Amino acid sequence: NFSKKGLKKALLLNCTIILNKFRFIFVIIYSIISFVCSSAKRDELIIKFMEVETMREFKAQDIRNIAVLGHSGSGKTSFCEAVLYRAGVTKRLGSVDESNTVMDYSSEEKQRNISINLGVAAMEWQDTKVNLIDTPGDFDFLGEVNEALRVADSAIVVLSGRSGVTVGAEKAFRFLNRENIPYAIFINKLDDEVADFAKTVVQVREYIGRSATQMMLPIKENGHYTGYIDVLNKKAYTYNDDNVREECDIPEDMKADLEVQYNNLIEQVAESSDELLEKYFMEEEFTDEEIAQGLKDRISSGHLIPIWGGSVTQLRGIRFSMNRIVNNMPSPASTNIEPAIKPDGTAVELTADDDGPTAGLIFKTYADPYVGKISFVRLFSGTIDNNQDLWNEKRQASDRAAGLSIPQGAEQLSVDTLHAGDIGIITKLEDAQTGDTLSEKDQPLELPGIVFPASPLVLAIYPEEKGEEDKIALGIAKMQAEDPTIKLEQNKETGEMLVAGLGELQLNVLVSKLENFYDVKAELRSPKVPYREKIAKPVKVQGKYKKQSGGHGQYGDVWIEFSPYDGEDLVFEEEIFGGAVPKTYFPAVEKGLREASQKGSLADYPVVGLKANLVDGSYHDVDSSELAFQIAASMAFRKAMEQAGAYLLEPIYKIVIHVPEDDLGNIMSDISRRRGRIQGIDQKAGMSIVSALVPLSELDRYATDLRAMTQGRGWYDIEFNSYERMPEDMKERVIEARQQEDED
Repeated sequence: NFSKKGLKKALLLNCTIILNKFRFIFVIIYSIISFVCSSAKRDELIIKFMEVETMREFKAQDIRNIAVLGHSGSGKTSFCEAVLYRAGVTKRLGSVDESNTVMDYSSEEKQRNISINLGVAAMEWQDTKVNLIDTPGDFDFLGEVNEALRVADSAIVVLSGRSGVTVGAEKAFRFLNRENIPYAIFINKLDDEVADFAKTVVQVREYIGRSATQMMLPIKENGHYTGYIDVLNKKAYTYNDDNVREECDIPEDMKADLEVQYNNLIEQVAESSDELLEKYFMEEEFTDEEIAQGLKDRISSGHLIPIWGGSVTQLRGIRFSMNRIVNNMPSPASTNIEPAIKPDGTAVELTADDDGPTAGLIFKTYADPYVGKISFVRLFSGTIDNNQDLWNEKRQASDRAAGLSIPQGAEQLSVDTLHAGDIGIITKLEDAQTGDTLSEKDQPLELPGIVFPASPLVLAIYPEEKGEEDKIALGIAKMQAEDPTIKLEQNKETGEMLVAGLGELQLNVLVSKLENFYDVKAELRSPKVPYREKIAKPVKVQGKYKKQSGGHGQYGDVWIEFSPYDGEDLVFEEEIFGGAVPKTYFPAVEKGLREASQKGSLADYPVVGLKANLVDGSYHDVDSSELAFQIAASMAFRKAMEQAGAYLLEPIYKIVIHVPEDDLGNIMSDISRRRGRIQGIDQKAGMSIVSALVPLSELDRYATDLRAMTQGRGWYDIEFNSYERMPEDMKERVIEARQQEDED
């Protein structure tokens, strides 16, 4: 009764069992041969053998997908490197300063010593597979954080014991609470003499409440971090001179605090169920199984946020944290999955089950110059086999799962099958994009995609050498596949190519990538503001074009009434009586007006809100032509602009700013300085939400300014609102700048 797919799995399983039986024979033979050849060859063989071990397949209950977040410089990437080293994935501890980490492997990351892209690496610990998802800490790369949180079942927020709860940590807490993702806190850099674990814990509790619960206590002697106490097991450990952990006696001055923290943990366990709560009140002891399950339930529900600590550079507290990840953090099997949608709109409930319908979300895309497109996939349900045909309902396209593998930073470990709950890589999915769902054609599904933050910072991008605009556009288009927060558009009014992002660092990285990968140098500039012109009062003017040069002449004569109106376009009407201007010339008059209105008389900006009524004129039987009437109409237009009191219109944008309440006064003063008008102020979740109307010209690089004013805590949304008349003193500056621009 085997299906083809089931038969293939059965055969592969039996082959694997047989090979495992005889693996030790192969190892002995190859070790002898490699030893004879060279010791280097032997080491290479051992490494390869260990890599085979890391390619074991895991079911959902034995998988942990955990995102690592925090402020830039807190030690997120170093935490991941320490975990990978402890698990035996790497043979040396990677260092951000030395640019040799597993997670930060792109040239831009190595050059800047910061995380720019999310990185994924798998490791095994206690028969459990842990997929670490390292995220950037800089606010310009929040899109990467959104991608990670969409596929993570839990998270770790890394804090610095020296800096405490920073802006990046606050944002991480807010994102995780918004997405209902359970998380733990790792207080890093306890080896620093000024690090203060207790003070940091107080700050954490001030921000997130009593749910923050200590599961370990650091031991310090003479200001030096020497070990820790495992609160749950009531055991103390110290590190010897070789940095090896050894069990030791609990310091007398810490026993009281240990009892307090232990009781806090037991209270959390008791609150996990009515049965345990009753048992707690009856003062009955909990079993180890009850404690383990109670902690897991409380953490999964977000009622318990465990606090760990250590020093990632000294590999202290890492083993403890890895044990807690495996024993306490939720697996895909215990995590609720958002329903998938069928083509007919009906919802399909999913579980992390190999026998369920195939449903995998592409949460990250890379364009590798050698491999091609690399797609990171979180498989929420079903399985994916290597070279299996997959269906992309959004693109209405079929793709093959070629090169199925497990990510290890820049490296990949080939696998035959990706199981429900796991994260893998598929190469060369030509049609698929970030946010797409991979399913099977006979069971097409779409999972909820990824919601990315708005890209408020808009700058103009110019090539250093003229004529390379297409190369810039092509390069940015490819980068958009990797980072959907990057936007590109051509402004029709100003003629500029505009690129939008989350901040200046992100766009500076974009310019660097254009040069390094697409061989085009570019520069960023403040974008031109698309001003417009308009007349202030009605006028009636004549436009007469008469030219005689030997033979056939040119003659066109029109009287046009111009008046302002509230619309955007030019409205052309005619009220000619008696055939003063033949109807055949009406289109030419309208064409002349429309062409002339593209450049006003003040600063060559388009003229809007103009009504033109052709009321009189004259023509010549021989010399009149469409061209003559077209020129006559443009002459009338220029006279009208001179006589009707033309003025400039500037674009006004609605901006909604989210800032901490303490920064509200500074923000309101800054908006006033920018000629803005406050429309309203609301309060929500400890944040002030300010709505205002501000001229676009006053919002140049506002993303950078707002970040500086709020220490990175503020953000904003922006959208076009209307055009309004510009003050006269500002008008003269714009006209002067426009004239200077034309001269340059």
